[in-house]
Amino acid sequence: MKTRIIAIIAAMTFGAQAHAQDAAVGTWQTEVDDGAFAYVTVAECGAAICGTIARTFNSDGEYQSENIGRQIVIDMVPQGGGAYEGQVWRPSNNKIYIGKMEVSGDALRLRGCVAGGLICASQNWVRVQ
Repeated sequence: MKTRIIAIIAAMTFGAQAHAQDAAVGTWQTEVDDGAFAYVTVAECGAAICGTIARTFNSDGEYQSENIGRQIVIDMVPQGGGAYEGQVWRPSNNKIYIGKMEVSGDALRLRGCVAGGLICASQNWVRVQ
């Protein structure tokens, strides 16, 4: 019984540490795309990382976009060293691309790629929280 309790406590401790160590978790501000930008909440989704549009802004300030609540970072699987691979959705053209993401401190570089990852467009996001 004592061994079981120790195992449960160890699992809870290491699980919490693994969550806290994932640098991508948090709220990020996108670059301006087609005159608007968003705050994206990035969180664990199973063994991957996903990001959902939480707030949207344009030149007039915050507004209620139909994209709030939509997932923009889709099933990004950690590759080590702050790198992730999965998919990314671009709201301005409603297309999903091969996604690559790199996190370093309060900077996140998100790339959407076609042609098997040979041609990519990127955005640099900054951490809000």
